[in-house]
Amino acid sequence: MSPTIFHRVKRVVLGPARDVTDRSIFHKLSLIAFFAWVGLGADGLSSSCYGPEEMFRVLHLHPFLAVFVAIGTAITIFTISASYSQIISLFPSGGGGYLVASKLLSPKVGMVSGCTLLIDYILTIALSVASGIDALFSLFPPQYHVYKLPLIMVGILFLILLNLRGVKESVITLLPIFLAFVVTHLIVIVYVFGVHSLDLPTLVQNTSSDMTVSFKELGFFGALALMMKAYSMGAGTYTGIEAVSNGMPILREPKIQTAHRTMRYMSISLAFTAVGLITAYALYELKPSDTQTLNAVLFERITANWTAPFGSIFVWITLLSETALLFVAAQTGFLDGPRVLANMALDKWFPTKFASLSDRFVTHNGIIMMGVAAGIVLAISLGSVHYLVVLYSINVFITFSLSQLGMVRHWWQVRNSEPKWRRKLIVNGVGLMMTSFILISVIVLKFEEGGWITLLITGSLVAFVSLIQWQYKVTSQRLKHLDTLVEATELQPAINERKSQPVNTEFDPFAPTAVILVSGFNGPGLHTFFTVLRRFKNVYKNFVFVSVGSVDAGNFKGIEEIDHLTEHVKTEVDRYVRLAQTHGFYAESFPLIGTDVVQTIMENSPQIMKKFPNAIFFGTQIIFTEEIVFSRWLHNYTLFAIQRKLSYDGIPMLVIPIRTYREADDLQKGAVTAR
Repeated sequence: MSPTIFHRVKRVVLGPARDVTDRSIFHKLSLIAFFAWVGLGADGLSSSCYGPEEMFRVLHLHPFLAVFVAIGTAITIFTISASYSQIISLFPSGGGGYLVASKLLSPKVGMVSGCTLLIDYILTIALSVASGIDALFSLFPPQYHVYKLPLIMVGILFLILLNLRGVKESVITLLPIFLAFVVTHLIVIVYVFGVHSLDLPTLVQNTSSDMTVSFKELGFFGALALMMKAYSMGAGTYTGIEAVSNGMPILREPKIQTAHRTMRYMSISLAFTAVGLITAYALYELKPSDTQTLNAVLFERITANWTAPFGSIFVWITLLSETALLFVAAQTGFLDGPRVLANMALDKWFPTKFASLSDRFVTHNGIIMMGVAAGIVLAISLGSVHYLVVLYSINVFITFSLSQLGMVRHWWQVRNSEPKWRRKLIVNGVGLMMTSFILISVIVLKFEEGGWITLLITGSLVAFVSLIQWQYKVTSQRLKHLDTLVEATELQPAINERKSQPVNTEFDPFAPTAVILVSGFNGPGLHTFFTVLRRFKNVYKNFVFVSVGSVDAGNFKGIEEIDHLTEHVKTEVDRYVRLAQTHGFYAESFPLIGTDVVQTIMENSPQIMKKFPNAIFFGTQIIFTEEIVFSRWLHNYTLFAIQRKLSYDGIPMLVIPIRTYREADDLQKGAVTAR
């Protein structure tokens, strides 16, 4: 079948398909620490564009109190980074908040952590893109701001397409942007400290005087409360630190060393930038603006006395680099959000299609969902950064706290076998206290301002995914009876009928052939085989069993996993061959590996038809006695897609239905009908 216009356009936009059998594919797709810092660390580093500003908005009437908040910010960054480094060592294949909470606390707690992470990553994309456009429009007069929202939507679409091409391409494309941000902000911070270091005695005196006035006006506890509020309102500064532990599967071997190096790059750069900017705001005693970001105000103040036009050019370059980096930061949502979604899908909290990979080896369904969800949030909020910041950071600190709690529990449980358990427990314990304090503070401070919306959405998502898994469990329980039903009503009678017949497995390529699509040696596959024997007695002389091992987010972790999947598929499908041979038929197996079951079968069907010209394909489709809205969305209906494509190529295919039964009485009725 020739490629459609859609597929041709897709190849041009997203690139050609990658070969899953290429043994060097994982090396080609993985990231070294530097590129991982770009792709995963951009979220944390870009938070310096809005996190420090939210802190300083609370303190701008008492600017030099920001010095203490800056110190607390640095301590918090290094503490959370140290605690997540221990998570990386314990979960080398990927230790995001979902997996940590699921394995160290309970699956349901892990589900809550996963849901909070998904909402957080959606808001990461939304807030990063909105903040980037805000930084860009700080360069233009207010009358042009009506174009902000349309440009935001264009940015979301661009990022979706970029990520559908693949992880490494998206990171390398944005590398110059990341470096421009780092260099320009390094120049700003070094310049600020260099200029003010020449007047250090005056600076110390001004800081002391401001602190004295603040404590006199507010009192000791009032000043302390104000600083704690600023510290909590800047919680968005710490988001993104967990990205490395979530992104372990895309890191270059040895993964643990690469991850630790990436974490160091991230924590040092974030602490330096955040502390530097907060201190700069205080030194220049800036006032928040409604039309410009605080960074834009700072850059204009710094360059006011520079020789024209170098000052204006530097401001433009710096703000453009901020805009671009915030778009890079949205990558964290597109890199880690679909990965969390895929892990939850493998555990049946979400439809399993979210764990599937495209032929570019990206979780395309998750990327599209994250982008669309972020677009909806931006449309509802009209791209307001201040509104999105209110919604942001609550969820990530729920995940932070649950992950730290799980680690504390783990170190306590292994205290008899882990020599350094005390030190490790202290690190995660301090992390737990810090993240819990910030979480409680943020909920209290942001609740009435709109934080309740985040909690409501997260709670609704928790209820929704619980319903999805319940539906999967119900279906699984009904299908468990299928194996018993097949063995009781089909398998044993068929074997008895064939016992007395001689085994004849002579190959006749022109004899009628049944090509049976199976997904492992299980009830549905056996049901198909014996239904063909029963419904088409003495018709088919050859049997071909085709099984596709689906490469998804669960097994796309290394060449060893792919080898294991290949061996497993061959072992399973060969069991059907031996079963058919014991019944006196010629049989062959076609074990296949691919990311798209439909496409893989279509690519191999000409080979099958060439060897067996008189073949008819068979497959089993589960039919629900009472189909609900979830049925088609949750369960696999790829067989109908295969039938449609085979029919287009002139290859006949029959679909054999299997009904699911709700009650034991229905099962008995089904058994009678089958007999």
